[in-house]
Amino acid sequence: MSFRTLWFEDGALHLLDQRQLPARAEIVIVRSGRETAQAIRDMVVRGAPAIGCAAAYGLALATTSGEDFAQARSTLLDSRPTAVNLRWAVERLSAVQPRTFETLKAEADRLLAEDLAACKAIGRHGAALVPDGRGILTHCNAGGLATAGYGTALGVVRAALEAGKKCAVFADETRPWLQGARLTAWELLQDGIPVTILPDGAAASLLGSGKVGCVVVGADRIARNGDTANKIGTYPLALAAQAASVPFFVAAPTSTIDLRAQSGGDIPIEERPPAEVTHLAGSRVAADGVQVFNPAFDVTPARYISAIVTERGVARAPYERSVPALAAG
Repeated sequence: MSFRTLWFEDGALHLLDQRQLPARAEIVIVRSGRETAQAIRDMVVRGAPAIGCAAAYGLALATTSGEDFAQARSTLLDSRPTAVNLRWAVERLSAVQPRTFETLKAEADRLLAEDLAACKAIGRHGAALVPDGRGILTHCNAGGLATAGYGTALGVVRAALEAGKKCAVFADETRPWLQGARLTAWELLQDGIPVTILPDGAAASLLGSGKVGCVVVGADRIARNGDTANKIGTYPLALAAQAASVPFFVAAPTSTIDLRAQSGGDIPIEERPPAEVTHLAGSRVAADGVQVFNPAFDVTPARYISAIVTERGVARAPYERSVPALAAG
């Protein structure tokens, strides 16, 4: 790929600042667990797998910055509540003994390498599901910017194109942070992949036009029964896809599966600040005094999901059996 999302160098974690894209490719350098948690909270780095990788390095950095390990762990866990990869990574690093910078950094390196390998495998499994000669619609950003590289949903897109399939790529804007318009479009164009963006509200019309052969999205948490939390706007996209008889696929590593969540009702949904909706680029666009409902994610019930693509294979209904089986390896 033509860019890096996060990497460790010269004793610090380097993050491509996703708040500045596509206007500027700036790097934020963090040197402690606290700074890593703040970068995650502020969406310098985002996307469930990338958040998990960043948190792993954050715990390693906590050992060099004089932070209490338990406090650093708690601060990182609180930074984004919905993406389960964060908890998975923190729990994995917490089990490392002895807890030295060297041992924790080595485990974080392994986690990063495993995530990249998982994305490549997800792409291989998912490419077989993509119809040739028809469009692919995606939502938010589930690409290299959201992972260690290559991507989950965009990994499926990349692998399908690499396999020679002729598929136009469509990306929802993804309000209010515009991850589709700002990040997915930028990322694909960086790698020479043409993409068309559309307003979120135009997705149903596009699906009804017959131009789209499948929808592929990422995930921030998958419950035991297959209910899936992803960026807000995913649930109505799944409803529109079902109405248009278009397959709706979720692409995510098994680290995104949370077997402790029996269903979507057990998934905590983060609410973001009202200013993300009332303001655009720092200027108010909504009436002063208006109330705001700004959930960062929604939950798509499993009955609207055609398949869940992981690095270990593809799960299909009944998800109560297939999802735990994949999670168990």
